[in-house]
Amino acid sequence: MENFTFYSPTYFVFGKDTENQAGECVKRFGGTKVLIHYGGKSAIASGLLGRVEDSLKKSGIPYVTLGGVKPNPRSGLVYEGIELCKKEGVDFVLAVGGGSVIDSSKAIAAGTVYDGDFWDFYMGKRIEEALPVGTILTIAAAGSEGSGDSVITKEEGMFKRGASGDAIRPKFSILNPALTQTLPAYQSAAGITDIMAHLYERYLTNTKEVEVTDRLIEALLLTMKHEGPRVIADPNNYEARANIMWAGMVAHNNTCGVGRSQDWNSHNIEHELSALYDCAHGAGLAVTMPAVFKYCMNHDVMRFAKVAVRVWGCQMDFDHPEVTALEGIEAFRNFLISIGMPKNFEELGAKEEDIPKLADILCNGDGRPGYIEGFVKLSEEDCRNIYKMMV
Repeated sequence: MENFTFYSPTYFVFGKDTENQAGECVKRFGGTKVLIHYGGKSAIASGLLGRVEDSLKKSGIPYVTLGGVKPNPRSGLVYEGIELCKKEGVDFVLAVGGGSVIDSSKAIAAGTVYDGDFWDFYMGKRIEEALPVGTILTIAAAGSEGSGDSVITKEEGMFKRGASGDAIRPKFSILNPALTQTLPAYQSAAGITDIMAHLYERYLTNTKEVEVTDRLIEALLLTMKHEGPRVIADPNNYEARANIMWAGMVAHNNTCGVGRSQDWNSHNIEHELSALYDCAHGAGLAVTMPAVFKYCMNHDVMRFAKVAVRVWGCQMDFDHPEVTALEGIEAFRNFLISIGMPKNFEELGAKEEDIPKLADILCNGDGRPGYIEGFVKLSEEDCRNIYKMMV
């Protein structure tokens, strides 16, 4: 295990009707004027936005609103939010929505107190200062409600990139599993896939002797394996929703990632798909991960064989561990298909003729050095080959 520091101070309020505590939570963390940042009509039609506004009013906290966040959130709305916060004297950003809304809120919070272009943070500059952020989560998926990470798509060039820093970890996150019960099955499945991807990205490590975090990751994967089909079969299963929501947070606040190197190649490869085709991130990951895993399997075949046995119930073939590893990858792929995720480029809406463009932007776009690096270092040719495996 490697040396590490870990700081995760988010205050979590979990359970039914907890969105009504929004004003109390903002006040607890010093907010005096709030930007409520949200997505589209569902937050209004469901009455959630109204309940949040009422809670702020009861606490005597003024606010301004900015809606319009789309999946794969865009830089244009971030610039608009930064300008609004500066104009209105906002000192707290409250995200009401899923990972896209939270990521956009974090970008606005960082950009509002920064003299330069907020995109500097998505080019590698670490975020050291930001307005405080709170969240009211409506989709269990991205884990942004507990993480110090944010992903934004820059509309000029359609580059999808991430930024990090403890300054953008939410001060509080309100998690009401009941808010996710109205999600379409496809969106729920995409969220389940994203959560499992966050676990696999940490499981694929080159660090030795990390049994504690291995076991944590395996336990969470088993939870998703159990609860995923239950929530697809019965969207109103509150207990399944609750387990998935908390698993999504634990999967990505880095509890499972400390002291070990991590991968993130699958995420980077998928980001180009959702940037170009505007597909759901989780759906893109469902197509991407099996291809990446098969391509990189021989780098450490026993790591893939171990998760195959411990999570997917495969029998270990010690003479041919690659057989076990492949069985585990196929079992994972079949699980994702069984909950409604796409299995190839065609079902995702991607085009084979775009592969050279995808690989070029992935490895060379926006200042990248010609490759990506995680569990395995992948050249542009490697990435083209992986994309071809998805067709």
